[in-house]
Amino acid sequence: MTVTRPAKGFFLTLAALYFAQALPVSMLGKAMPALAREAGLSTQWIGFLALPAIPWALKFIWAPWVDRWGSGRPNHRKRWVQVCLLAVIAVLGVVAMFPREWLLGPGFVVLLGLLFLLNFFSATQDIATDGLATRLLTPEWRGLGNSIQVNGYKIGMMAGSSALLILVDLWGWHSTVALVIAAMMLVLVQVTRFQEPAEPVSHQQREPVSLSWWWRELTRFWLRPGLLLWLLILLFYKVGDSFGTRMINPYLVDTGWSLSAIGTLELFASLMGLAGAALAGLIMVRVHRRRVLVAFALLQALSFVAWAWLASADNSVPATQVWLVALFEQFADGLSTVALFVVMMDYCRSSHEGSDYTMQASVRLFAAGLFTLLSGFSAAWMGYALHFLLAGLLSAAIIPVILIWKPPAS
Repeated sequence: MTVTRPAKGFFLTLAALYFAQALPVSMLGKAMPALAREAGLSTQWIGFLALPAIPWALKFIWAPWVDRWGSGRPNHRKRWVQVCLLAVIAVLGVVAMFPREWLLGPGFVVLLGLLFLLNFFSATQDIATDGLATRLLTPEWRGLGNSIQVNGYKIGMMAGSSALLILVDLWGWHSTVALVIAAMMLVLVQVTRFQEPAEPVSHQQREPVSLSWWWRELTRFWLRPGLLLWLLILLFYKVGDSFGTRMINPYLVDTGWSLSAIGTLELFASLMGLAGAALAGLIMVRVHRRRVLVAFALLQALSFVAWAWLASADNSVPATQVWLVALFEQFADGLSTVALFVVMMDYCRSSHEGSDYTMQASVRLFAAGLFTLLSGFSAAWMGYALHFLLAGLLSAAIIPVILIWKPPAS
């Protein structure tokens, strides 16, 4: 059997694109909470840093238009990606104009607005990137593609969280943001070099664009039988992770960790996440989808129980224990993330890959964003120990649903 290899340079472009998408997400979810806590913001205000991530949950609304406008021509989705990257670079340029102390103080609302724009353009880029990846990755290359996707994303998370915290401590705010802009420009150069082949125009893509067309595009995916249990899994599989992770860095700041120490920890923990993501790709080839999702959800739950155990002690917890728990938590996150993404791809219909994947991702991110928004209040009201314990319980709560769920034919 002849296996069709993706276009030349596709895998490098794929890794670069997911790296670029992760930068603003990691700045929002990892670096900013630590910087905000160091600046004296309360955990309640830090929880509001989840608000600018709303576009990631709502991107399904404009996903059909990203798939439709420019379809049938070469470089259809590449053009969308280029425009979004230019917009992200412009927003980062505005962010670099303001002092960090002002953004995390009197200008906090301005920061939220800029982060919203950053996430809007990154989420739109994600629609085009997911559609490009799902269309060009044949089943034979899907495992490698998912590993590259998650690893590229996690490397971007490392750059936007661990490296950013370290560099802000060493170089200052403006120089660090300028370096992020330079990295995004390099991604833009790689995307420009890649040539996306034209895709055939389907019958549904010839339908007149209207409100009813848009509604049909959004609902056709969910009208298939057997999707109710999968919807529940999408909603709740990663909420415990999002709920717990947001408060890890504020907890470390409150226990006396410096930004550079947190950044170093994040860096090595993210490397463990890369290892988990790579291992998950191999496991998914050999083990039934249901067993994998259950096992990885359990590991994710145990990791936050471990964080709760650390937080229940006094502030003199040995750094070695913190490192072990952080490494284990990120390893479990890498495993569970790849497992969920592979099954999401299994559910995508032919000729609707971009919209189908985006809708599933939006459902997942909507639930994760809601619980992340509440995380600051939870930590303030219950304390870090009970907050992390609740995150572990949320991670395990979906397991009974997975046990009665029937995976799709892949």
